[in-house]
Amino acid sequence: MNIMERDQGEARLHYLDGEYEIVTPGSYVVCAVTGTHIPLDALRYWSVDLQEAYASPAVATARAQEKGLVPK
Repeated sequence: MNIMERDQGEARLHYLDGEYEIVTPGSYVVCAVTGTHIPLDALRYWSVDLQEAYASPAVATARAQEKGLVPK
């Protein structure tokens, strides 16, 4: 295991359109819906409006519908 593979704790991010800024360094973020740990290198889905990360596109879509950000 190298230093990049070690669990460095939860990161805090500021989500932007197509990118994010690291506020607090870490190795993962937590899915706002499922609680799943998402490694930063695997993070693909988030909401700029809600400032939340999601584990999959289905989870992201369901959350956006729940919050009224997209039609059901």
